[in-house]
Amino acid sequence: MSAGFAAKIVAWQKKHGRHDLPWQGTRDPYRIWLAETMLQQTQVATVIPYYNRFLARFPDVAALVHAPLDEVLRLWSGLGYYSRARNLHGAAHVIAAGHGGRFPRRFEQVAALPGVGRSTAAAICVFAYGARHAILDGNVRRVLARFRGIQGFPGEKTVADRLWAVAERLLPRRNLEAYTQGLMDLGATVCTRARPRCAECPVHGDCVALRRGRVARLPAPRPRKPLPRKRTIMLVLTRAGEVLLEKRPAAGIWGGMWCLPEAVRNADIAAHCLKRFGVRVTEIERLPQMAHGFTHFKLNIQPLRLRVSALVPHAAEPGVVWLPLEEARGAAIPAPVRRILAAL
Repeated sequence: MSAGFAAKIVAWQKKHGRHDLPWQGTRDPYRIWLAETMLQQTQVATVIPYYNRFLARFPDVAALVHAPLDEVLRLWSGLGYYSRARNLHGAAHVIAAGHGGRFPRRFEQVAALPGVGRSTAAAICVFAYGARHAILDGNVRRVLARFRGIQGFPGEKTVADRLWAVAERLLPRRNLEAYTQGLMDLGATVCTRARPRCAECPVHGDCVALRRGRVARLPAPRPRKPLPRKRTIMLVLTRAGEVLLEKRPAAGIWGGMWCLPEAVRNADIAAHCLKRFGVRVTEIERLPQMAHGFTHFKLNIQPLRLRVSALVPHAAEPGVVWLPLEEARGAAIPAPVRRILAAL
């Protein structure tokens, strides 16, 4: 079974798989690591322009090590899941300090890098070094869950363990790169979450989910829980074509990024701005509300545009900066802040 499965995946990949992605055709572990990190929970079409821009600015580990985190986050801005960018930056420092600046070759060392883990490490080692390791990213989980008819949500440990066992059993001895890429491509283009094209699948004849009429039900979705809603007020302080940005703490959402200051509901906005930023508010304009979704909650944002007069004597706050509007739009800011500034 395993040999036949792998052979069909490899043959399909060579004929129908993706062969022109910008990170293909290289053995450079840095480039593969960057691509695999960006592809975590993000679609290929979204990743490609970010990958090209990031690689042009940071072509290797040394360039990433010497870059300030602000610049790394700026190039990541809009891609989401910003902990990935912080982990990349942190892992580059681990590679520089612990591996002499050379990307590690051993699977255990790769998996130990910040933000990598078992499946990403496997993909890096397969594509960079031709090593034999099973992967289990989101697309592959879906393919294997359907092929073997595995019930349950893959995020649960018992289900994940079963899927890993299947992935290991089906792993071939040869053609590891084509097989691994084929599984990824099959899940991304044929065995999709919605409207899978089962007739085009090279292993549909042995697919348990297809035989039992359960393709649409597998893999099982995350158990539904109502997402809590949070609210915040974002302050768009403007003066003479400039806008005020505030650096967020390293921990928490949008950690280390530049953001619009926030205020609690029912706060005295003018008094808050005078005390916190040393500005006198001359006009308050309510901008359209917006919503932004996170994995574990939804955030409702009420932006307020505040026009301010000249600064009053005030001690400079660390992590606060006035920037020309165009420069602020290009800073390391999260997506909702970018949308707010784009509308000004």
